Amino acid sequence: MPNSNIRLIIEKNIPFVKGLLDEYATVRYLAPEEITAKAVRDIDGLVIRTRTICNEELLKRSECKLIATATIGTDHIDLPYCASRSITAVNAPGCNAPAVAQYVLATLLQVINRPLNSYTVGIIGLGHVGSIVERWLRGLDVKVLRCDPPRMRAEGGDDWVDMDTIAREADIISVHTPLTMEGEDSTFHMLGDEFLGKLKRMPIIINTSRGAVADTRALIEASECGKIGPMIIDCWENEPEIDPELLRRAAVATPHIAGYSIEGKVRASQVVMDAVSTFFMLPRVTVDAPLPPAPATGVSLSGVLASYNPMPESDALKADPSRFEELRNNYVLRHEAPEGREH
Repeated sequence: MPNSNIRLIIEKNIPFVKGLLDEYATVRYLAPEEITAKAVRDIDGLVIRTRTICNEELLKRSECKLIATATIGTDHIDLPYCASRSITAVNAPGCNAPAVAQYVLATLLQVINRPLNSYTVGIIGLGHVGSIVERWLRGLDVKVLRCDPPRMRAEGGDDWVDMDTIAREADIISVHTPLTMEGEDSTFHMLGDEFLGKLKRMPIIINTSRGAVADTRALIEASECGKIGPMIIDCWENEPEIDPELLRRAAVATPHIAGYSIEGKVRASQVVMDAVSTFFMLPRVTVDAPLPPAPATGVSLSGVLASYNPMPESDALKADPSRFEELRNNYVLRHEAPEGREH
């Protein structure tokens, strides 16, 4: 019999976890829209994805003590509020970084019109994802500009550039920052009028970070006046109610699935299961899938192309944007790009 003293809600779209904790706790598996203030009132732990906004509105009458999100980001969790209520929040940093890097290269190969190593790529944000993108691109003899102001201040060195340099010199700009709303390193609308107005090379813009890192209106206006080239957009403001004009103008448009690999989901699901087991002192459980090998240290262009083609997903979203959530929730998980080298 489960331990009725531990009550959990697990978002039902999290893969590989159903039934794992049922022997040790009372578990309800709910869709994101079913995770309401009433539903969470008498729970001890909550296992979610980005679609569940964990704030005072959801949690003010809840007995929740742990929130474990099977995502790399935490911008859907009001961390100060949780801290004020002594609610522990755990995420899964880096779990899907190789999948997002795969997406970046695979989508680029769909829109570029000359060899990839003839472009200069500006990477904004050199965390888990950005660092893999950088490593793979350098292995393909691509020139990379590294922009990460917090790391630049903390680490020093002369291998960093600022945003003005990215705007001036990059042919491709790929954003891999968290969404932060305040402070000197705020990333909210970082790709806005001021930055886009400085662009010199009509760069390809790739957003696989968070939708609000880019100002939708500013992107549309920059596209209209020829300041930017093709746009590759996986993360959108106001998901799932995405802007139809930005959708129309995007060369590749996908429903926030850049990180949706089998391996990434296994890693994230194991992280949240471990978090629940550790916090509530339950036996450790192992997700219902083989644990993945280490991510590729390098890739070949042919290997990336063979591993993933984003265009069917882009075509489906463009045909019917009202299917955003359906396409995302029913996405057929892909394998990550294999280890490889160019010959």
